[in-house]
Amino acid sequence: MGVMRTAGCMVRRAALAAVGLTLLAGCGGNGGAARDEGKGGGRTAGAPAGYTKTVPGVGAQLRARIPGGTRQVVAVYGKGADSPDATMVLYTKAAKGWQRTASWPAHNGRKGWTTDHHENDLRSPVGVFGLSDAGGVLPDPGAKLPYTHSAAFTPPPYWDKSTRHDFDHVIAVDYNRVKGTSPLDPTRPQGQAKGGGIWLHLDHGSGTSGCVSISKAGMVSLLRTLDPKQRPVVVMGDAAHLTA
Repeated sequence: MGVMRTAGCMVRRAALAAVGLTLLAGCGGNGGAARDEGKGGGRTAGAPAGYTKTVPGVGAQLRARIPGGTRQVVAVYGKGADSPDATMVLYTKAAKGWQRTASWPAHNGRKGWTTDHHENDLRSPVGVFGLSDAGGVLPDPGAKLPYTHSAAFTPPPYWDKSTRHDFDHVIAVDYNRVKGTSPLDPTRPQGQAKGGGIWLHLDHGSGTSGCVSISKAGMVSLLRTLDPKQRPVVVMGDAAHLTA
């Protein structure tokens, strides 16, 4: 994800000796419109009205990476390969198919998207990733995912004021991290160069350093909805990569 400086949300090794953790971060948003038509999108013939047989806008390559037992998908539809604007949509799978249950304006990496994410590239990684752990500065709002409530999420005072509340609530994206640990865990299984600390978190009104951000209300809704028993994942990228 990268090292967040002022208005960015990058990974920075902050002075957190009291908790012995490294602060990891991302950044957030407003924008974009999801496409429900085209390759991999739209209501499939034979599916009941309001339902689709596959997640709209997601082509065969990424669709094959969604675990068979997954019944909750957070889809992040990037506006463009080099755009920070996106739309986040929550889909739930039922007997009739996938149903769109919520949608929020979002931001992704300020330079857009990449299939080869590296530390400090200011782009969000394209792909399908698990959503297994959450946390934040604020107390647990009723999350179903394991939630780490800690002041260690607080951005350092020298970061831009617009980022003060970015990490009030976060959900870790399982990119180059150890599942089942706090979002603050600095372990990078693929090495530090591949980045990490990719989160869903609160928006500060502009592109991020690799994370995806939405409104506080949206984050609270996700935390209260995403259920480990449903094996939730995020499918994210720009349209060209999503529909491949």
